[in-house]
Amino acid sequence: MMKAGILGSAVVGQTLARGFTRHGYDVRIGSRAPEKLTAFAEESGIAADTFANVAAWADILVLAVHGRGAVAAMTLAGVDHVRGKIVIDATNPISDEPPVDGVIQFFTGPNRSLLEDLQDAFPEVRFVKAFNSVGTARMVNPEFAGGPPTMFFCGNDAGAKAEVARILEQFGWEAADMGTAVAGRAIEPLCQLWCIPGFLRNSWSHAFKVLRD
Repeated sequence: MMKAGILGSAVVGQTLARGFTRHGYDVRIGSRAPEKLTAFAEESGIAADTFANVAAWADILVLAVHGRGAVAAMTLAGVDHVRGKIVIDATNPISDEPPVDGVIQFFTGPNRSLLEDLQDAFPEVRFVKAFNSVGTARMVNPEFAGGPPTMFFCGNDAGAKAEVARILEQFGWEAADMGTAVAGRAIEPLCQLWCIPGFLRNSWSHAFKVLRD
């Protein structure tokens, strides 16, 4: 059984922890303060621990923290614990400023992504950006009348992307490979686009879909 470690205790981390458990993975969830997850661990049966212990234990990791804390979370996980491992990066570079006309603000510029920052900071980690462009209600096995929605993903390691594509399909998505980590510059802003209907019209139940001839 593959061991999946989730780094992040908030709703995205908890949602993906449940999703990996549902699909037959052995799952643990990590936090800077694992005691915050006591109720979740008791209710879900998913063990909670520190970032470092979860990272050392896992075969594959999911980074699901606030974007500003992404590098710090990886540092706490431990360079030796994450070296060579696939890390699914579900983060977005959301700033602390409020949305403007429904558009959330980023702390990155248009020609740089948080994924690239992470890859530069941890060059021996096999990062793949995914799960960042949809809300938690539709993150795991979403059901739409039009069929499976599209999850865009990218990363520098072909083997890592192949494994993440398999996971995305297992989770009910059409996986769309957008290339190297540079494509994070285009994929991360999909979070901004996805959030606009929510902030303007309180509509949060949609997802993206690529249509082809």
